[in-house]
Amino acid sequence: MSVLTLEEVEALAREAHAGQTDKAGIPYVEHLAAVAHGVRERGGDDEQIAAAWLHDAIEDEVLSRDWLATAPLTPHTKELVDAMTKRPGEPLEAYAARLRATPGAVLIKAADVAHNADPARLARLDPATRERLSAKYARTRQLLGLPDTEDRPAAEG
Repeated sequence: MSVLTLEEVEALAREAHAGQTDKAGIPYVEHLAAVAHGVRERGGDDEQIAAAWLHDAIEDEVLSRDWLATAPLTPHTKELVDAMTKRPGEPLEAYAARLRATPGAVLIKAADVAHNADPARLARLDPATRERLSAKYARTRQLLGLPDTEDRPAAEG
């Protein structure tokens, strides 16, 4: 069985998340595209970029664990997607430990947190949600040994 190309993974992720919106009502695929772009900007390889496109698919239940087990993806891409999938009731510390233990996963999470914590994105949320999520992202960065903020140009369009 041949593995999906990045273009096929992107199309699959876009289809799986079609109609889904984020907390601010923005199409969720915009977040996936931003994370994939962020992974590429950080020097991520094709497996990491593929995992970035799929990083929330299992957690959001738009694709199943059974699908992932048999998906036409490389074993490492599957491992990355699994690592990025937060389990129900899982403490943030356990999640971060799994990410740190999975080669390449912290880079994907760095791109994910960078997009989620973008001030322009957070500004669209109500103050209580903004405060709660800002604290969560700060704690995630701390647990993963990531800088408090990133000095990099804003993503284009």
